[in-house]
Order: sequence, then structure tokens, then C-alpha cells
Amino acid sequence: MELNKKLLVLLPYLFLLIATYIIQALFFAPVKNIEAKLFTINKGEAVKEIAFNLKRGNLIKDPYVFIAYIAITGKYSKVQAGDYLLSSQMSAYNIINILINGETAKETITIIEGWDLRDLNDYLEKIEISTNDDFFNLTGIPTEIKKNQNVEDLSKKFSFLKDKPANLSLEGYLFPDTYYIDKGDDAKTLIEKALSNFDSKLSQELRDEIKKQKKTIFEIITMASMIEKEVKTLNDKKIVSGILWKRIENGMRLQVDATVLYATGKGNSKVYTKDTQFDSPYNTYRYDGLPVGPISNPGIDSIVAAIYPTKTNNLYYLSTPDGKTIFSKTLEEHNYNKNKYLK
Repeated sequence: MELNKKLLVLLPYLFLLIATYIIQALFFAPVKNIEAKLFTINKGEAVKEIAFNLKRGNLIKDPYVFIAYIAITGKYSKVQAGDYLLSSQMSAYNIINILINGETAKETITIIEGWDLRDLNDYLEKIEISTNDDFFNLTGIPTEIKKNQNVEDLSKKFSFLKDKPANLSLEGYLFPDTYYIDKGDDAKTLIEKALSNFDSKLSQELRDEIKKQKKTIFEIITMASMIEKEVKTLNDKKIVSGILWKRIENGMRLQVDATVLYATGKGNSKVYTKDTQFDSPYNTYRYDGLPVGPISNPGIDSIVAAIYPTKTNNLYYLSTPDGKTIFSKTLEEHNYNKNKYLK
């Protein structure tokens, strides 16, 4: 009888001890100041196995508390497979929430305004997202005029691509922005995200204005892709847009240096007279009108500038080495400015 009384007295302390242990195991991080590491949950992996793997990785204190909490809260079936960036600085409770919400580790990928497909391919290859063959097989090869089944399939999925010639790449449509993809995802995921972003950024108001001007999205993006490579500020972009559209109206060749560099694959090097004779439908020194297609992936300012040009009396422009744009009304004035600023 005396023993039972002692047990009754000790019972609350025992419950308190157990509760304290559970709270510590669930809400307190096991270790401090440990860097996050990748933790993988495979499809079909049981919660028990996940819990003991977390314990082996020193990510949680007690796998049984982990299992019990998930069972009691009815979250057994909600733990999602994937790669997670976890740390011993996280509590088991935080880790459980990350796993049931599917907050998988992400790759951060930034497409820079003015990058073309070659630039993006080099970047993705460097960070080991894709290889040359994989990426260009999905987007089409720059300057190559040839049908690509993957590009055709994407064109059917995204309506804004319907006026893009079927034999051209996706150049111009991979919207410059920062994207987050799951670790292990390939270039196709990024491409589809960039196309979806393009779709959302090209508002209905912009589409209506393009239609009102009796132009196509493809023509606007082609113009915007040149503007993106040629000038920096929105004000200058709008003026250059006005100059280039006016040249087309007047039957003048655009003679945009950036189209020569794209056609020759020379990147950002200097354009020489012999380069302007390079035979390519992208070369606006040799062919009238717009190039056959976009030469870069333009940002929203360049797209807006292509749609809303600023009309001036200028017909020529050049960019100084420090990035300033100099405008001219006549060829004589333009040649004077070339001698003044570029020699």
C-alpha cells in the first residue's frame, strides 16, 4: 500500500519528465552551428525508415518521437519524396513541416537580360544542369533554320508561340528572371518555367496594343531582342525602337551590329567591315527588314520599348565605350560622331 502511494506521488514527475523529453526532442535542435546538407527521401520510403535515416544523419534526436508525432497528427501519408536541404540547427518539428509541405531543395538559376541561347547553354552546362546536346535539343540551335519536334510541342502548349516560324529556335522567349527548380530537375523544367513567365509578363494590354498596331508578338520580340543588345536605359531603348521601325518604313536596312555578332557567333567582340558581309538571314547589314528571328532574350523594358517607340527626327545612333547613346539625324552627323566617340 505504501509503495502504491509513493508511485502515485512520483507519477506526475514521471509524466513531466517524459513530456520534457518529448518537447526537447520535437522542438529543440539537436546540434548548433552545423551546415545544412542534402537529405533524400525516395518514393515509397516508409516514415520509420525516414526517421532512422534522419537520426543517423544527426538531424533529429529521437526517431520514435518523430514517428509518434506524425502518427498522432495524421500526417503519415503527407511526407513527400524529394531532396531536402536540412540542418541539425532545425528542430524535428520544423523538419516535419518541411517534409510534409514538400519544401525541397532548390537550384537558383538567373537568366540575364540580353543572354542568347548560347549564353544560357554555357551557364547551364557550367552548373551541370544540362549539356549542349540536351539544351539545344529542347530549344533548337541558334541561327539554325530547321524544325525541331520539341520546339513544335512547346509551341502547341504556349499560344503566344503560334506566330513564331516553326523552323526557328525558342530564342527570344526564355524570359530573363530568377527561377527556382528542384535539385535534379533538367533544363526542360527551366525552359517551361521561363516560357510560362513570358506568358504572364506579356500582359493582355501589351498584346492588345501589338494587335492594334497590326504587328505580331514574334515581330515585337525580334525587335526587342535587338534593342536589348544595343542600349541600356528605357528612354534610349524607346528612341532606338523609333529609329529602327522608321528605317523599316523608309526601306532602309537596320544595320544593327548585334545581329552581325549573333550571326557570326562572335559574342560581344568588335564588328569589322568584313563581318558585316557575313551571309546570314540574321545579318541586318545584308538583308532588309527585321532579322529572320530574335537574337537574344529581351527583358520587359525592351519589349515595352519595341511596342511603344519614341518618335524623333533621328535616323542613326551609336553607343560610346562608357555606354552612352549618341543620336544623329543625318549620316554626315553620324559619321562625325563615330570619329569623335569611337576612335
